Amino acid sequence: MTSPPSPSAHLARTVHRSRVGWSDTDASGHHHNAAVVRFVEAAEAELVRERGLDGYFGTAPRVRYEVDFSAPLWFQQEVTTVLTVERIGTSSMTFRFEVWGEETDGRPRRLSASGRYTVAHVPRREERGSAPWPAEWIGALTADAEPGGDGAREA
Repeated sequence: MTSPPSPSAHLARTVHRSRVGWSDTDASGHHHNAAVVRFVEAAEAELVRERGLDGYFGTAPRVRYEVDFSAPLWFQQEVTTVLTVERIGTSSMTFRFEVWGEETDGRPRRLSASGRYTVAHVPRREERGSAPWPAEWIGALTADAEPGGDGAREA
């Protein structure tokens, strides 16, 4: 069994860009809170692809999710989601995220939402319980290279 990385180890990060879609908005004209989850999950999928974590989806259910909403997002506004692995435990992992609304219609770039969520490693099998992360996944998530770290602006 491989030990989790030390807290000082370099952990994976990605930047995902998208737009607020019509289905992401409500009658007030700004985003539904659930749209933030969609943006974050798209960033997570990108990170998993970049790092080659075959089999991750379906084995990493969310066990905790928290978000602070700070500014609305508007239809067709560009959105930048920054997702970072904050901590890797033996069988759980915590991600930190920021969702930024880019400058639009005279409105400045603003942080729209931030938070963190935790997933547990629950391999597909008859017994439903957590298990240690595969060593190759820990290696991929703690590698020095940042495939998604493309220098996007952050505040």
